[in-house]
Amino acid sequence: MGTNRRYADRIDRQMDERILATIAAKGGLQSLSAAELALDREQLTIDPEPKPVLAWVRFYGEAVRVRGFACRWTPKAVGVKFTAGGKEYTTWVWSDAVELDQEVRPPSDAEKYGPQ
Repeated sequence: MGTNRRYADRIDRQMDERILATIAAKGGLQSLSAAELALDREQLTIDPEPKPVLAWVRFYGEAVRVRGFACRWTPKAVGVKFTAGGKEYTTWVWSDAVELDQEVRPPSDAEKYGPQ
């Protein structure tokens, strides 16, 4: 008997979200340092329409891939906003750790503009 792939994908995504929420609840989201960002020397782009991305972020050194939005970037780094366990996070990662999300979904206002 076969498996309904549509439901399997949904269950896989729910499991990924639960794992991310568990890891995020421990705290310790890491971000690039001010020296690494070099915002005083690098050109900063702030996007009024954040792009949906998949990004590798770190919690206490544990790498996790998240779905989020690229809100700003420099030639070397990307500012990523994402939600885990109902809490919103913002972090800077190296640009090589980010790629456009092929399963594009429209961002909510909270994801685009942050808490009001």
